[in-house]
Amino acid sequence: MAANPGGGSSDAGGGPVRHIPVLLGEVLAALEAGPGKVILDGTFGAGGYTAAILEAGADVIALDRDPTAIAAGQALVAAHGGRLKLHHTQFSHLADYAPQGGLDGVVLDIGVSSMQIDEAERGFSFQRNGPLDMRMSGAGVSAADVVNRAKVGDLIRIFGFLGEEKQAGRIARAIEKQRLKEPFRTTRDLAGLIEIVTPRKAKDKIHPATRVFQALRVFVNDELGELAQALFAAEQVLKPGGRLVVVTFHSLEDRIVKKFFSERSGKASGSRHLPMVHERAATFEPIGKPMVAASEAEAEINPRARSAKLRAGLRTAAPAERPDMAIFDLPDLASLEKLGV
Repeated sequence: MAANPGGGSSDAGGGPVRHIPVLLGEVLAALEAGPGKVILDGTFGAGGYTAAILEAGADVIALDRDPTAIAAGQALVAAHGGRLKLHHTQFSHLADYAPQGGLDGVVLDIGVSSMQIDEAERGFSFQRNGPLDMRMSGAGVSAADVVNRAKVGDLIRIFGFLGEEKQAGRIARAIEKQRLKEPFRTTRDLAGLIEIVTPRKAKDKIHPATRVFQALRVFVNDELGELAQALFAAEQVLKPGGRLVVVTFHSLEDRIVKKFFSERSGKASGSRHLPMVHERAATFEPIGKPMVAASEAEAEINPRARSAKLRAGLRTAAPAERPDMAIFDLPDLASLEKLGV
């Protein structure tokens, strides 16, 4: 997937922008893709990274949870004579698609694709009126289900943490009052209410609905959980010397990736919920700078790159550690099942 413009609050409802792979040169350099290597692209999207990796000579296993991306990618599959295998699945399941001998690289580009934003019927953008959907896979609980049926307290936590929305309480209570009269069905229904409740100030650079739309998208698709599970899976299937490269677009995602590499560095660590642990063998060593950002030149050409952050690690020979979500210190947000939707 090509990601949205993140920062602390990504503009999940941004207008149409042509798909351009973000930090492409830096990604290829970190992966060191070449002939004889097998790279897994966990977020195929429009195939930007995959096409460049194939051009570098490596074989690619690509995944995407969006059936539209899978259908659009068949031409690329056909053009590369078996060197590209494309699978319809969530990237948290990447271990199921790794070859027996392991992978030489894994790349993840986290976020919603420009293709999804540009399609009004997907419901990601408040600038294009469409069903309040936001499901990347097209299946399961939609954003409308959450908005219309979740408890106010749960909406406040979702908007407050996943969207970093300071007016989460005011917006959630306004939603509760409005949905008693008529359920929310479209993106404009929700964005219009938010504009009334928290009108845009002259100095504001982003639309007042941006953070709420981000929060709903992240929640509906369990994006933070998916990312965490994908990092654990990559650790399991990368060969010694294999490379994990992750590009993120807002602070929530970047904190997870940063924490993962820190925890796997072998240094003593712990969380507020767990006692300090002793030093252990590192499963990843840093590649280059701890974090690489897009250049001013790239950000000028591609606004979606402005908040992009790349982090990369080199897999050591140490055994993979046990997956433990506690290391990320994520709050206990209600699941879709607990919400009763």
